Amino acid sequence: MIPIIISIVSVLVGIALILWLAGFRIISNDKIAVVEKWWSPKGNLEERIIALNGEAGYQPQVLRGGIHFLSPLMYKIHKCPFVTVPQGEIAYVFSRDGKPLDPTQTLGQVVPQCNNFQNVRAFMENGGQKGPQRGIVREGTYIFNLAQFIVITNEKTYYLPLGSNDDYKTINKMAEILRERDAFKPIVIKGVDDKVGIVTVHDGPSLNKDDIIAPAVGDVSSESEKYHNNFQDPEKFLIAGGFRGRQHQVLVEGTYFINRLFATVQLIEKITVEVGFVGVVVSYIGPKGEDSTGVGYSHGELVENGYRGVWAKALMPGKYAFNTYAGKVIMVPTTNIILKWISNQRGTHNFDENLKEVSLITKDAFQPSLPLSVVLHIDYKKAPLVIQRFGDIKKLVDQTLDPMVSAYFKNIGQTKTLIQLIQERSEIQMTASSEMKEKFGHYNLDLEEVLIGTPSASENDNKIEDILTQLRERQIAMEQIETYTMQQKAADKEKELKESQSRAAQQRFLTESEINIQIQGNEGKAEFQRALQEASKIKAIAEAEAEKEARIGIGKAIAIDEQVKAYGGPQYQVAQEIMSKFTQAIEKSKINIVPNTLVNMGNSDSGSGNVFEMLLGLLVSEKLGVNFDMNKDNEDTRVLKIKEAILKSMEEEETEQ
Repeated sequence: MIPIIISIVSVLVGIALILWLAGFRIISNDKIAVVEKWWSPKGNLEERIIALNGEAGYQPQVLRGGIHFLSPLMYKIHKCPFVTVPQGEIAYVFSRDGKPLDPTQTLGQVVPQCNNFQNVRAFMENGGQKGPQRGIVREGTYIFNLAQFIVITNEKTYYLPLGSNDDYKTINKMAEILRERDAFKPIVIKGVDDKVGIVTVHDGPSLNKDDIIAPAVGDVSSESEKYHNNFQDPEKFLIAGGFRGRQHQVLVEGTYFINRLFATVQLIEKITVEVGFVGVVVSYIGPKGEDSTGVGYSHGELVENGYRGVWAKALMPGKYAFNTYAGKVIMVPTTNIILKWISNQRGTHNFDENLKEVSLITKDAFQPSLPLSVVLHIDYKKAPLVIQRFGDIKKLVDQTLDPMVSAYFKNIGQTKTLIQLIQERSEIQMTASSEMKEKFGHYNLDLEEVLIGTPSASENDNKIEDILTQLRERQIAMEQIETYTMQQKAADKEKELKESQSRAAQQRFLTESEINIQIQGNEGKAEFQRALQEASKIKAIAEAEAEKEARIGIGKAIAIDEQVKAYGGPQYQVAQEIMSKFTQAIEKSKINIVPNTLVNMGNSDSGSGNVFEMLLGLLVSEKLGVNFDMNKDNEDTRVLKIKEAILKSMEEEETEQ
């Protein structure tokens, strides 16, 4: 068995030796092999690494998976993995061999024929350069000759060690730079962030001496030979005439696969012009433009948009992807600007932070401090002129408006007493607003209004305050008078109101009273009519009764007359009646009719001087109002007087009824 085993082993060794001598190689499908040639009849390489013409050295072609026959006496095989670039990442390539870079170059030029660096021969034969490359490798799996190319990804660096420490250090340093720049991920600018990308190119020709920002080139998509698609194609950027340095063209929202060795990107805020403002652009770049201000304007030039200088047209409210390295935007408010010459008070725009009250010397030698507020407006069309003249609004306020306004009111103060300054404030405001409009207009400003406050005294001056106190007390007294007057009027109105309310409350009763008055008036009228009728009736009855009584009286008079004649005259008739009544009285009073003593009146001629006779005569004359002369009137005369008196008495009684 031993000879058989020896024979088998010898055969196997012989076969192995034959295979080894034949160069039998097995390469798995997930690997590649870089072929290194030990020697060649064509000689060795002197300055290159890759042997393009069969010389000894690293061969440009790589071996893929499978069985290969390469004699170990001539070739050495270096197995390498595939290069995999993860999704959404970028890989960078460093070439070990190729043409040297030009003195002005930073990166090797892109060779389109090399199929993303997978064809070494095409790369070398078409001008491929050694060093870091402008071209990048996007996501995917690639077959690279790692003797020629070093591929740097975020997770791993793919390369074939050549035994040089310097080579290893260069690769690591390059990887560190890329990680610092976050270069393995594309640049993503989100719209919600309101950012723009400022690009700085690190390759290409340098800028001209008068330029600080590289002008935009190759940004027209219709020009396919020059359109570099936002710096993603370095070769087209350079063909279009791009310069290294900070670029005027910016990146807006989107995703950009840019080689960070070729260009870096800085994100800055967009320029936002708020409502109520315009943005005046001062451009640092561009060709020299023609002045649009005319001959009469000697404070500078305004140029059309896109030229170097102050742009004649301001930016309207909105958002702008403006490169702040290529110029600046000065915000000018188009709403009313309030400037306050008042300590510790500021307007909304804070342009008046250095202003304070204006110190005056009045006509009566007081030194008050006058607080002021000035309202002005800047026409948006004139905003560039204001910026061209003053640089910004703050300088306008501090260097021009402050001294101008202060001098104007100092002049006003010298012509007014302190009381006039206080009491004539309205007139001074109107005059100031009118006179200062022209001065403000000279600086392309629209003056809206001038507002004057109350003059105040300095800390050590109490005289002004005394005057103000007197004025305040005077005003308080006047206001009190006015208040009392108004209160009196209010009281009168309140009284009228209460009367109206009471009248309204009693309206029902008033209405009822008025109706009752009307009813009573109507009833009174009816009663009056009834009274008239009753009076007429009574009058008629009275007249009838009077007529009756008159008739009866006349009849009685005639009868009495006859009786008188029958009894011997009126004296006897009256005496008879009197005596009858006298008798009745004596009967009731029980008086003696025959006196104990008889008194004689002493009339011996007539023989009738007794008391009874004289008494009867007096009674009749007094009763009827007839004066008898007992010595002269005869009997007929007395009867006639009595008759006349009776008739007269009856007529008077009728009249009274």
